[in-house]
Amino acid sequence: MPIRAGGVGFGVAAWPVNASVSRNDAVLFLDHRHISVANSTVPRYITVDNIALNCGSSGNSTDMYNRTWIGDIEPSKFAPIEERNQKSVTSRAQSQDSFVETVPYNMTARLSYSQFTYVFHVTSGPKFVRLYFYADSYSGFDGSLAFFTVEANSKFTLLRNFSASILANYLGDSKRLSREFCINVEEDQKLNLTFIPTRSTASSRFFAFVNGIEIVSMPTYLYYSNPEKPSPPYVGQNNVPFPIDNNRTLEMILRLNIGSTSISPTGDTGMFREWSPDIPDYLLSRGAIPRELNLKLKYSVIPNYTAPDNVYRSAITMGPNITWNLHSNLTWRLPVDPGFNYLVRLHFCEIERNITMAGERTFIIYIDNKTAEVNADVIMWSGGRDTPVFQDYVVMIQKMGVEDYKSTLFIALHCGKATNAIYDAILNGVEVFKLSDSNNNLAVPNPPNTLLPSPPPAQQPASTSNSRKTRFIAIGTGVGLFLALLTLACCVVVWKLRTSKRYGSYYPVLKCWFWSDQNKGKSTRTKASSLPEELCRQFSLEEIKTATHNFDEGLVIGVGGFGKVYKGFLDDGTMTVAIKRLNPESKQGAQEFWREIEMLSQLRHVHLVSLIGYSNDEREMILVYDYMSNGTLREHLYDTNKDSLPWIQRLEICIGAACGLNYLHTGVKHPIIHCDVKMTNILLDENCVAKVSDFGLSKEGQDDKAVSTMVKGTFGYLDPDYARRRQLTEKSDVYSFGIVLFEVLCARKALNPKLEEEQWNLANWARKCIEKGTMGEIIDPNLMGKIALECFKVYVDIAESCVRDQGSQRATMNDVMDKLSFALQRQKEADAAKEKINPDGKETYTEVLSFHVSDTTETSRHNNIFSSTHVSESDSGTWLTTNNTGMTYPSLDSDTVQCEEMSTKLKSGIFYVFPAYVWGSTYYIKMR
Repeated sequence: MPIRAGGVGFGVAAWPVNASVSRNDAVLFLDHRHISVANSTVPRYITVDNIALNCGSSGNSTDMYNRTWIGDIEPSKFAPIEERNQKSVTSRAQSQDSFVETVPYNMTARLSYSQFTYVFHVTSGPKFVRLYFYADSYSGFDGSLAFFTVEANSKFTLLRNFSASILANYLGDSKRLSREFCINVEEDQKLNLTFIPTRSTASSRFFAFVNGIEIVSMPTYLYYSNPEKPSPPYVGQNNVPFPIDNNRTLEMILRLNIGSTSISPTGDTGMFREWSPDIPDYLLSRGAIPRELNLKLKYSVIPNYTAPDNVYRSAITMGPNITWNLHSNLTWRLPVDPGFNYLVRLHFCEIERNITMAGERTFIIYIDNKTAEVNADVIMWSGGRDTPVFQDYVVMIQKMGVEDYKSTLFIALHCGKATNAIYDAILNGVEVFKLSDSNNNLAVPNPPNTLLPSPPPAQQPASTSNSRKTRFIAIGTGVGLFLALLTLACCVVVWKLRTSKRYGSYYPVLKCWFWSDQNKGKSTRTKASSLPEELCRQFSLEEIKTATHNFDEGLVIGVGGFGKVYKGFLDDGTMTVAIKRLNPESKQGAQEFWREIEMLSQLRHVHLVSLIGYSNDEREMILVYDYMSNGTLREHLYDTNKDSLPWIQRLEICIGAACGLNYLHTGVKHPIIHCDVKMTNILLDENCVAKVSDFGLSKEGQDDKAVSTMVKGTFGYLDPDYARRRQLTEKSDVYSFGIVLFEVLCARKALNPKLEEEQWNLANWARKCIEKGTMGEIIDPNLMGKIALECFKVYVDIAESCVRDQGSQRATMNDVMDKLSFALQRQKEADAAKEKINPDGKETYTEVLSFHVSDTTETSRHNNIFSSTHVSESDSGTWLTTNNTGMTYPSLDSDTVQCEEMSTKLKSGIFYVFPAYVWGSTYYIKMR
């Protein structure tokens, strides 16, 4: 099976061939044998042009699918046109791979040190152009010296300085390579393919070669836009239409038969496309595999040649586990070339018998971590079960730096929300095409970490003695150069360290001393070894200033102890972002800055905010995120003029945030403890989907072991067990999230010194109200009569279990997710029952006002670290005073505090750190 586009090797997986698989059969992993599934129907599309050229051969040959390939050796009508006195040659590969098809791969090739052109007399319209290469040496031609460019009609650049040898070594699994393109041929025009060797050096002769060429007609509007129909939406750019006109070329990157086996070229609908399986190489999450192999499909929306029947007869769904579905995604990770727009085609067909109506399975589609479809509904699109349909989207994969070779395109499906829907998503097939840029180019550089081959010596050395002397001189020169460079590097590091002392931690200096100002004015991607492979974008300060109109105060959308957050516009205003500019005096310093970059660069989840990039020019520390148009959760609950959030939406936001935190705790190799969960760190996108943000204080856990660390967090959310013992676990996040749950229910701050002393600490107050049975009286007035008792019981129970004094007695974040989902389910059931009784009225629930919890645990009666604190007001802000010590120190409700070592003088010279004693433990707190 050929490696299709993008230099990406496809793994293959075999699925059990049975009549069908029910929703209860959650098949996760299967064996890796190659099974080729042929389509049972005759070709639906008859090609006008169908040329299969076996380069370097004469006569006709037959491939493994019994398809005939024509030779190009004269008198063949497909013999190439060559430069005068620069004849190409034909040759067989030196090593014959028994596992590779001999036609069109490793039997013969056309090779030349000069350019040669194939001319195809074809009809007008779009064509598939497939090029086949076998990366090997041929008689008289060293395979490592094959560097060449391929152009179509002297207009489109398909490959540039291409090296099959480098690419094959990079992939490491096969010498066979192929590329598939879509090219439109105008009226009265021929299709010319020109192979141009890279300009040779004095000692090396580079050559071009090709083993096989296919030219196959396709329907006019199979992939190109039909002017009479809507164009695909441009994802991430307000979904404006993005027409794909026939002046573009396309390169096929991936073509996947989701949930099933590969489909051979002869199993296609007549265009000889090959479809590969998505497991195990691309699907990141688990899924169920419904299949109806004998299903009779109804082609009433799309042409029957769009994809083979077997693409639509199988799929991957999320499966029957509602809890898992609510908090997880079906996610595919696809390697692509950065710096290009991509056409993403998703194939759908509802094949499960129990889903027959629109609204029964709705889901959200995310492409490149951006919302592409809010309310995807296959039956709504297709009009009925068993009816295939597809949806097209265009997305830009940004090029972060000049050294980038590959990037990643994520496709994720998340179950939607509907009153009578199942919580599930479905996908049957995927096609991804790269679109040519404004220069009609599709070419990308060869893979990294490769050098041009060393040229062979022009002549043998005069004597052994001279040869040995030459080697010694070369070795000495090389060692000297290496030592000189090493010394220079050490000097730069030492100089940077010395000059950075006044600016704090050495941590960022060691990571970025080599970035300097040479990148000033342009975005790049970092290559620091300590950062993950898929890195974020590095912006120049000029770019940031342009994006924020030189930090215009009118663009400020948030302010905290860390600094200010600006709304910004990047890439000529096409991308809206949030730009956080850290205040140099903030307690969130360089270490927190780099920690957040490291954390978010390697985390991808629908409920975690996406980090786009950063800037550290001129000692600025700036982070760039996806713009969350609905701001923080706090902005929608109190101290705001915005409309109150309905109860169900609050539940969904809490579930989303819990899902993001649970992913941090359980979904990565080592658990990540957020350490600063609070209302302002839960952001809402344009659809009010919750995303956890701000990873500056995050710590990597040690698999169920506590992490000893300096106490950091935010007053009101800080885990008292962590503050006492300085032992950090995931349960510290659970405590903070419990505070958030009470804030969501009551629409009150975690700490509010303006209230009565008994009430200013929300956690303590809520626990006392639970004991008294008065919890229903302190909820947000906007929610009065809106919460069903069944839901309220579950919600309060899980919130109370989060804020227990001892971490060991708290729920896990997975428990929180489950209970909140159950609470949402109970609320919807109660609402539906009320609606049946009174369809035209509004639901009113009064039972929560008298709700009483009788089994409150002993630990819930304990006060937290600040229970004995009094409050006083001053012009400079709110200050807290303890009864025991009489000390005064700042209340940082909206800021992050750090308990530092005793007698440490802060940079400002105004504040000092002294011990405060609470419950027999020592806490170091800043004091004026």
